[in-house]
Amino acid sequence: MCYFLKTSLELLSLCTEDQLWREICNSTWPSTTYPSVRAAISAFPSGHRSFYSDSFPAAGGHQSKKAHQVRVPDTSELISAVDIYFDDKLIYSKVLVTETLSGWFLSSPFRIDLLGQKETVPTPMKFDGECMELAEERLRVSWILINPSKKRAVKVTSQKAVEARRHWLTEDIQLRYATVVDGGGGEQVQCGVVVTCGGKEGGELQVGEVSMQVEDMEGKILTGLDSLVTLEEAMEGQRCKSDTKTDREIYEMFLTKKIHFRERKQSRERSLDMVCVATGVSIFLAIWVFFLSR
Repeated sequence: MCYFLKTSLELLSLCTEDQLWREICNSTWPSTTYPSVRAAISAFPSGHRSFYSDSFPAAGGHQSKKAHQVRVPDTSELISAVDIYFDDKLIYSKVLVTETLSGWFLSSPFRIDLLGQKETVPTPMKFDGECMELAEERLRVSWILINPSKKRAVKVTSQKAVEARRHWLTEDIQLRYATVVDGGGGEQVQCGVVVTCGGKEGGELQVGEVSMQVEDMEGKILTGLDSLVTLEEAMEGQRCKSDTKTDREIYEMFLTKKIHFRERKQSRERSLDMVCVATGVSIFLAIWVFFLSR
């Protein structure tokens, strides 16, 4: 009995060892080796163990019917830890720090761009007519947002792309990695990372753009303030296990809800238009009758 108790205590001690969890985090997300990320994780309640608990499961959970409270988040920055893989082999890793206190950031549409203007990421694939399906299956992106002030983190990308399409003008491939989270008031929002790939026909497929935004049911990009509120609640909210099939099903359900939301909105607008027309006609007839009766 004492032997088993001793073994259990040793296992418990091992499971709470930060060095072990740091190695797990570093091997899972190489971007966590960057100094700014390591400094932020060191302030988490249980260090790398807390970070892993926040970041490994997907963001998600039940819908809340409560509206978001209007408040200015007290965080001064968001840290993005991003890793891009091809067939589970790391091809790019980067950490970005985004300032969040300026009036411009809070009032402008929220968007974080990973790559510089002329920066590209090469892949082992050729750019041809069949590369979209292959890229959708073999290219993977992990984007983790860290709030140093709250000592919380959340992964905003799906396991694999939930959508792949060709740009109507440039023929570039656009891959979307998204999670759907509670937006307050019974509505949902989409945290989406869009990866744009292109190249010359028969040449190397290159990643030319990677951006992250938060989009509501109307397809509108949330402002920096609204995005911060949503992301903070996602960090503090539930987590759920996910896989490629589940991620795509959730995303397709979100698209279906968007269609229904748009149809309801158009129906309300048509009803309002009819009321306005009826009111206008009634006023015109009343004036016309008034002049005839004189």
